[in-house]
Amino acid sequence: MPDPAQSHRPSATASSDDDDNDAAPTTAGRATGNITMNDVARHAGVSLKSVSRVINREPHVSDTLRIKVEKAIADLDYVPDLAARSLAGARSFIISVLFDNPSPNYTMKIQAGAYQACVDNQYHLRIDRIDSARPDAEIVADLAALLRNGRCDGFVLTPPLADLPVVLDFLREQGVRHVRVAPEKPSLEAPGIGMDDTAAGAAVAQMLWQAGHRRFGVLTGPPNHGAAARRRLGFLAALADLGHTGPVVEANGGFSFEGGISAGADLLAHTPRPTAIFATNDDSAAGALVACSRAGLAVPRDVSICGFDDSWVARSVWPYLTTVYQPIQEMSYAAASLLMDREGDAAPALRLLPYHLVERDSIAPPLPEA
Repeated sequence: MPDPAQSHRPSATASSDDDDNDAAPTTAGRATGNITMNDVARHAGVSLKSVSRVINREPHVSDTLRIKVEKAIADLDYVPDLAARSLAGARSFIISVLFDNPSPNYTMKIQAGAYQACVDNQYHLRIDRIDSARPDAEIVADLAALLRNGRCDGFVLTPPLADLPVVLDFLREQGVRHVRVAPEKPSLEAPGIGMDDTAAGAAVAQMLWQAGHRRFGVLTGPPNHGAAARRRLGFLAALADLGHTGPVVEANGGFSFEGGISAGADLLAHTPRPTAIFATNDDSAAGALVACSRAGLAVPRDVSICGFDDSWVARSVWPYLTTVYQPIQEMSYAAASLLMDREGDAAPALRLLPYHLVERDSIAPPLPEA
């Protein structure tokens, strides 16, 4: 939700950045050694209030003032006290990442990106989980408890919570800022950071087609996960554009290793058997490798497999997985940074980050008799 304060932004000339008669600062600091905010103000030649405004990242601070104060902070090795900043103003300087995703790799990368953004912006990170499969009333109760039991300045919402109406409605009604990672439906009320999953799915289809494959299987993801659906649709649409007219067999891998084993076995049981499988994440792709091994099939000689994410899983199996690099950590960093930015221009409904194919050892042309 956009910051209401930004809806009626005053002119940059409406107030002076360096007014030494400003009111007392809204923050305090714990310095390295005996350095204080007063020392920073004197070193920079500005008021104490001006130093406070820069440290608190308040809006309408000129670049000249910001550079001057940040240089003084660096020169003096001054360390602001985040706890004092929180007590002094309306912000808690804490953000939360809200999860409900079965992939350990995805969760780990989301946390890493958000954490680095918090470090860069002098914030703290909180990790919370909401079970998207619970009834709406219970989800609302869980969200209310999160707000009641711990202050935070907003939420980074990850799939499938990023598209769950009950979550979005509750946060909007409560006036809680939130930014979404990989949302299915862009919205100016809840800006998002993502990638073009549809185009990435299409790129996988083109790669497999160019390798000579004409019999395909797809391991789909959780039904409520919009990105998984977009990858599937992009893959199928690209095959149709390439002239493929045969069936494409599908099974739900659920974004999990175990699901990939079970669903992979289902695909391999079809006659004729697919010569290439597109798994919509790496965990289920790794499971499909196990399913092939159990069936006495070699990858990529008998079956080619492509995953999605370029997670550590892709390099922890043999053969190494060909996959799509999804910028998970970068998306999380950008989403957290956007959540903490209260002075920038209005964010677009959806900002897309680049992806690319990572070709390794799990793709090969089909056998002549296949």
